[in-house]
Amino acid sequence: MSRSNSLSAAGVLALDHVAFGVPSIADVSPVICRRLGGRPHTSGPGIGFRGAQWELAGGGRVEAIEPEGSADGFLHRFLDARGPRVHHVTFKVRDIHHAAAAARAAGYDVVGFMDVLASWKEMFLHPKQAQGVVVQLAESHPELGDDGWTSAWPYPRAEVAERERPTVIGLRLRASSAAAARKQWAELLGGRLSEIGGLLVFEWPDSPLRISVEVADAAEQGPIAIEIAPPSSSSPFDTTIDTLGCRLLSV
Repeated sequence: MSRSNSLSAAGVLALDHVAFGVPSIADVSPVICRRLGGRPHTSGPGIGFRGAQWELAGGGRVEAIEPEGSADGFLHRFLDARGPRVHHVTFKVRDIHHAAAAARAAGYDVVGFMDVLASWKEMFLHPKQAQGVVVQLAESHPELGDDGWTSAWPYPRAEVAERERPTVIGLRLRASSAAAARKQWAELLGGRLSEIGGLLVFEWPDSPLRISVEVADAAEQGPIAIEIAPPSSSSPFDTTIDTLGCRLLSV
């Protein structure tokens, strides 16, 4: 195993969560509770979507977003083209303007830049440039405003005993270039790089979640699995959850 450290050009504080785009949060809520070990956390509105987040056994969160509003909205288009699957990963940053400048300096196009709210400022890297996944960078100041997200939970629950909760380790992606993966996840976004079992593994000191990258020149880039540490009583697994459009892979 080799290891390197990198400072974040974009001023990243933490990998905050992994988000799924789905037709219905109600349909996936029990699945996230049972199969990912999620515990209901918050839910609320967005622009063109509604969302919900679950806290994970090892810390960190996962999110699901469902479309709301116009049929030509971004999430309707995403689901029509791809079906349910991982939609984005979110990183919290110190300063959204600094993050945007760093991304542009590194050769990325910044899309969806929004800084009109004091409490939430955001921008995105497009998946065509970001190895097949939307990357959201967000500057968050919840003390400065109300974004409408609360602990009220209008979705089904599934209770899982603590000893039976799996632990989400992170997201596994496929990239066509090791150099591009290092540039994005380490140089721009500040992940600490380890090479483990043929994977490039990026971790952030204040984040329990990681990004693992499998490099394959000719393959389609993007998310390929959620990595999970199963409860001690479970056997290893590699299975697909259709409602999330995602493999669950024990590690």
